Amino acid sequence: MRSLLQNTRYVYFLIFFFITSIHAGTTGKLVGNIIDASTGEGLPGVNVMVENTSFGAATDLDGNYLIIGIPPGTYTILASYISYRDMRVTEVEINIDKTRHIDIELQPATLELDEAIVIVAERPLFKKDLTSTESSVGKDVIETLPVENLDDVVNLQAGVVEGHFRGGRSGEVMYMVNGIPMNDVYSGQAAINVETNAIQELNVISGTFNAEYGQAMSGVVNVVTKDGPSNYELSLSTYGGSYFTSNENIFWNPDITPVYNLQGTLGGPVPFLGNKVSFFASGRYNYDTGFIYAKDVFAPSDHSPDFNLVEIPEERDFMAHGNIYQFTEETAAQLINDADEVAMNDSKQYSGNLKVTFKPINTDKINYEVMYQNRNWHEYEHQFRLNPDGSYQYKQWSAINTLSWNHVFSATTFMDAAVNYLYTDFKQYVYDDFFDSRYVVKERLQDAGANAFATGGQQMWHFKRNTRTLLAKVDLTSQVTRNHLLKLGLEMKQHRLWMHEFEVIPQTESRIAPLTSFQNNRYKHHPLELAAFVQDKMEYEDLVINAGVRFDYFDPDGKIPNDFENPDGPDQDKPEISYKISPRLGLAYPISATGAIHVSYGHFFQAPNFLYLYTNPEFDIDPLQSSVSDPPQSTKNIIGNANLKPQQTTIYELGIQQQIGDLYGISLTVFFKDLRNLIGTKIYSTQEGFRYARYFNRDYGFIRGLTLDIEKRYSQGFALNLDYTYQIAKGNASDPNTAFLDEQAGKQTVTQFVPLNWDRRHQINGALRLGNPKNLVVSVIARYGTGMPYNPSQRISQPDIENGGRKPDIINVDLYLNKKLMWRDLSYSVFIKIYNLFDRLNEQEVFGDTGRATYTTEPLYAGGGRPRGLNTLDQYYVRPNYYSAPRRVLIGLEIGL
Repeated sequence: MRSLLQNTRYVYFLIFFFITSIHAGTTGKLVGNIIDASTGEGLPGVNVMVENTSFGAATDLDGNYLIIGIPPGTYTILASYISYRDMRVTEVEINIDKTRHIDIELQPATLELDEAIVIVAERPLFKKDLTSTESSVGKDVIETLPVENLDDVVNLQAGVVEGHFRGGRSGEVMYMVNGIPMNDVYSGQAAINVETNAIQELNVISGTFNAEYGQAMSGVVNVVTKDGPSNYELSLSTYGGSYFTSNENIFWNPDITPVYNLQGTLGGPVPFLGNKVSFFASGRYNYDTGFIYAKDVFAPSDHSPDFNLVEIPEERDFMAHGNIYQFTEETAAQLINDADEVAMNDSKQYSGNLKVTFKPINTDKINYEVMYQNRNWHEYEHQFRLNPDGSYQYKQWSAINTLSWNHVFSATTFMDAAVNYLYTDFKQYVYDDFFDSRYVVKERLQDAGANAFATGGQQMWHFKRNTRTLLAKVDLTSQVTRNHLLKLGLEMKQHRLWMHEFEVIPQTESRIAPLTSFQNNRYKHHPLELAAFVQDKMEYEDLVINAGVRFDYFDPDGKIPNDFENPDGPDQDKPEISYKISPRLGLAYPISATGAIHVSYGHFFQAPNFLYLYTNPEFDIDPLQSSVSDPPQSTKNIIGNANLKPQQTTIYELGIQQQIGDLYGISLTVFFKDLRNLIGTKIYSTQEGFRYARYFNRDYGFIRGLTLDIEKRYSQGFALNLDYTYQIAKGNASDPNTAFLDEQAGKQTVTQFVPLNWDRRHQINGALRLGNPKNLVVSVIARYGTGMPYNPSQRISQPDIENGGRKPDIINVDLYLNKKLMWRDLSYSVFIKIYNLFDRLNEQEVFGDTGRATYTTEPLYAGGGRPRGLNTLDQYYVRPNYYSAPRRVLIGLEIGL
């Protein structure tokens, strides 16, 4: 299929989806038994209602009741029966895809006591129906933690190491909003980072997952956003702050490095429409200057060839912002010291969402939601630390529109219809207009020599792309018997990917090379994905079974060369269509009233991130293996492969949960993952003998490990969560480009298992919350992680051992203080957030000769003397990007209605 609109049968297919579709994985279930408190017998016909909702049921002849399709949240349950006192159960928490058991004993009514009995439900610290590892985090917990965004919360979960789920590669996680995928299929990353003030519940699955979830090999992150409340609610929040560090020799930061943030939410019924239409809206503006600064010594237009052409430093002339200087060490030091600081990893972001809910009758619910995010930022480039205007700027905006319709057929069967449109647009360049007169020839980047910062010039490439995804999902959920919850569904995703990258050539009239050149690439493709699944959740007294199977279809819509000695020749063909079937199975077996074990197994397939399918679309091979300015989003002389097979992971998991007393819960899980068909590169040679690479399913690996979670529920003024992850993640390569990079470096590609780049053997996360959430809250997040692997330099390690060394351990502590006040019907919160409380220099990257970021012996091997540039060797080998962010202090105020 080349375009949805070019084939009418797919239009009809879409209409069918719109009429009958449902988005799954956004609701939970409530079950229980209601008995006479004096006789212990079940009571038939008791009315059980979820207050302030339309959800309810009546008990059967044995007193059992069941309510499905409840959105996640905290509710009050009302049980009422003639001649018995009403019973209200408050603080009943419902989680995504989980069953909550609430049993109730009703007492006979008397004339003296006819008011309702109220009890508070305790959230169980184990889940009887948990068949794989997952965690749910509600809005109340998120609001009390020192976190800024969705990723911060996800990285607190056991098994997640800096975005990698249980040792998987980046891009192997499915991100969802209200059950709808929001991944950008080009990169595999989330198109939008949902703001924390819009989250009702966050569900993170790091183990096996049900058949309803596809296109993921490592995990699922499902965000359920807030609905409009029945009464008006308003909150406004602002904070400001800065980075405070004593390591100014590394970060070159000025006295003030501002951080600004303004956000708010508004929700309630739509005026004049009664309680049938409600809305929830949120918005955020955030500006962060970052913690890495440059010195604005040079402009891209400066021309200083003497650094490379004149041997004696004192005889060199150079240009700085158009002024000519004669080189002396004193002049160099003064220019650097006096130059203005310029932020090199700053970020500015606008984001928001609007959700409108229409309930015409009790059995129908219509939602329309739009989410938007616009972000502009820079990424630190060490080469440009004295010429910051020559580095790339990045711009991305994304929008997601979702229209859904929920219809309840009966107390045991419901349906939704949902259509979703995702758009994301990404740009990377120095100047927006490639005819901009400020562009100079790329040779200016060569004015300075090795180990010297650029004294002129700028990055030369323009990269622009966008992704459009039209999605519809079909599921049907039915409690066909008391023991069987059946889900079956279909899914369609029609994509449109467009990309254009080119190198600016200022000395030519057209400014860019023709499309037949490797310096100019462009494509537009319309890949199609279809999927179907069926799964059954079987719940018995002593056993819970989650069983399902998924079918995936993928039409990549690309082209492939048939003659690899002449890849850009006319002999090309269409890629193959792929099909995959993946079974899933999970079992949970109670071992006591407060404990259970689970076993799960599954096959998980994922189409490769689409950038690997379409890279270098004309298959142009450059005789030169390197250039002054390489393409920013791809590796030169690597071509895509639209015939890539889906990547595969097979996962085995065994776990145990146990609640200890009323306050503590503990869970232990061991897991094994077998990775196959991962993306790598295969080396080819043209007729002329030029070497190039093509993406290929050749990489493999395995991960094994365990996770341990300990939770102490909130009581006596504090709550505690501790989790520990031990894992071994090994494979033949961490980077899909490894084989080609080894070829260029003259190295033998590894044919054995080596630690992957993110193979962190031990990680501990701790979250402590103190105080009363309605008054004063103090929360602390502490993290410890052992060092990840790095490649020792060949001078240190003979023979060269990939990832044969270990970086230093990581330790970080974040602090949050919040004081709440009430005045004139308004709530006020004054808060302080301190990230990296102890200003620790956590070394995320290191030098290959020492295994440290703080020092290197490289200057000893640089030939002595001063580099052919303005800086000293010591200045060049200070790498601020090798460290995590220094201490950041934020102070703010929130007002709520």
